[in-house]
Amino acid sequence: MSSIAQRPRVAPSDSEAILNALPNPVLLVAPDGRIVDANIAAESFFEMSKQFLQREPLKQLVPFGSPLLTLIDQVRESGAPVNEFKVDLGTPRIGRDRQVDLHVAPLTERPAHVVVMIQKRTIADKMDRQLTHRSAARSVIALAAMLAHEIKNPLSGIRGAAQLLEQGATPDDRMLTRLICDEADRIVTLVDRMEVFGDERPMRWGPVNIHAVLDHVKRLAQSGFARKVRFTEDYDPSLPPVLADRDQLVQIFLNLVKNAAEAISDLGEEGEIQFTTAFRPGLHLSLPGKKARVSLPLEFCVKDNGPGVAEDLLPNLFDPFVTTKQTGSGLGLALVAKIVGDHGGIVECESQPRKTTFRILLPMFDSSPVDQLGNDVTASGMSSRAARHPV
Repeated sequence: MSSIAQRPRVAPSDSEAILNALPNPVLLVAPDGRIVDANIAAESFFEMSKQFLQREPLKQLVPFGSPLLTLIDQVRESGAPVNEFKVDLGTPRIGRDRQVDLHVAPLTERPAHVVVMIQKRTIADKMDRQLTHRSAARSVIALAAMLAHEIKNPLSGIRGAAQLLEQGATPDDRMLTRLICDEADRIVTLVDRMEVFGDERPMRWGPVNIHAVLDHVKRLAQSGFARKVRFTEDYDPSLPPVLADRDQLVQIFLNLVKNAAEAISDLGEEGEIQFTTAFRPGLHLSLPGKKARVSLPLEFCVKDNGPGVAEDLLPNLFDPFVTTKQTGSGLGLALVAKIVGDHGGIVECESQPRKTTFRILLPMFDSSPVDQLGNDVTASGMSSRAARHPV
């Protein structure tokens, strides 16, 4: 008897458990194109249960003319596995942001059956975009410094001259001098907002309870611009502290909530903003100048049911001066990206009608004298046990 025959066979229940333990979606496709089996990750990816997946042909779940269908036919004809990278499987049903890598292979035990494994590219793309966001933020910092020195001073002279002219001007000319003053003030206000990017004051690092921050932000919003908005929460109560500057976290989420409140302003009582927190182990980010890779297991989301962000704006949404508002400056989300980047994290937006999600991934607090970002964050009296639980 060969060594292969002596190996214990895996029971069907064990096979199913192994399949469901995989983080990537896996499908078994029959010769007629119907889905025979799917793991839990596939249910999550297509946002429907296995029972519903088995009722639909695969071509109904992917975009018309999808390369996935061609790959399956190619594997059936050749009998060899095939890989395809950066394929878009986005549909209105599951969302537009579905860039994936595909691994398609024949199942030799069942003729004409094909196994499809889907590997989502979102994490790698988030890291690439985050580096782009940081580069854009550095450009704005340099621009803000230049504007502060080279523009604000001449503007004050222009405004002063207009005020002097206003004293002896006719009513018609006074309107023009008033216009000069107002426009000068508007430019100064814009420069002041940009100067926020050049704030190099050291951050006050420490363990922060994110749920306390979100509750504080909700109270601030409900007492002002989101007075009539319905808030819901879906929190992981066992979440450990996040390594952060608390005041800057408040600023991040206030910006996101304000954008969400404006997005749902036309929905009236149907408008809703949801906070979610979760622990997502397994994501690591390599930072420039750091040897150790940073773990980003803490996920915080701000969701709204507004009309969504235009698809052509999504790739550049966090760049400076990109905005969907007629009167917006396009600096709010750029500032969010800068602060999240300063914390060694990632911010990303996924949007479709009635479902927009801003997702932030951050490191958790480490009680060692030097944290994973290379900062001295020693907290007196903070034991290793306390570092693993909310403060």
